Amino acid sequence: MHRRSLVFGALLGAILAGCGAPAGRNPAPPAVAERFGDRAPHPWGSPAPSDYPVHGIDISKFQGAIDWPRVARSGISFAYVKATEGGDRVDEFFRDNVRSARRAGVPHGAYHFFYHCRPASEQARWFISHVPREAGALPPVLDIEWTPTSPTCTLRRDAATIRAEIADFVRIVGAHYGQRPVIYATLDFFHDNDLGRLGAQEFWLRSVAAHPRTAYPGQAWTFWQYTATGKVPGITGDADINTFAGSSAQWQAWLASRRQ
Repeated sequence: MHRRSLVFGALLGAILAGCGAPAGRNPAPPAVAERFGDRAPHPWGSPAPSDYPVHGIDISKFQGAIDWPRVARSGISFAYVKATEGGDRVDEFFRDNVRSARRAGVPHGAYHFFYHCRPASEQARWFISHVPREAGALPPVLDIEWTPTSPTCTLRRDAATIRAEIADFVRIVGAHYGQRPVIYATLDFFHDNDLGRLGAQEFWLRSVAAHPRTAYPGQAWTFWQYTATGKVPGITGDADINTFAGSSAQWQAWLASRRQ
């Protein structure tokens, strides 16, 4: 990645104007949409994930070895790869996945899984130490959610502290890569911590049983994770599948804005 000014916020706002609006205007080409399955599909109404033309995956070591050329041929438009967790864990498949995604021509980026028992500044430095700058990479992502099943940290801090920690991570990581990180959040975590108060922030929202406009009323979003039980050619087992909020043309413009 290479440094870019945050003045691109205004440009991105123009690119994504209307993103998250009813998707029926941009139906996905059947040849692409039909390539993805779901082990436990939700009975979507309208708009549905298939109404969006741009789909991507997020993966980690749990997907095991991935056939990236086959993933690319399936119509997947982007991939987010887990890089780090907390302040002392690196996903052992990270480097291989990034290298293979690059070779297959899949636009890709890295994400960090937040650990509530370490300062955000420490976690930001850990992420930076393991994710090199890469020209053309997607913006980094902070995956922050409650961790009730963690064997070491089930801490639930107050909403103001959570938002301050997010702001610290975004500031440090954004300054290093020249791209403001996208925030991934689950439904309960977003509402428990009133993350809409973060202001000019791009969100990647999880909602596997309702469209984001229902699950997150009034909230703009860039990515929507609509299933954790997806089936993607080239990946054995379940995969998280996501959509981009806009049309194919908006996606290309969004990508181009990251590569200047």
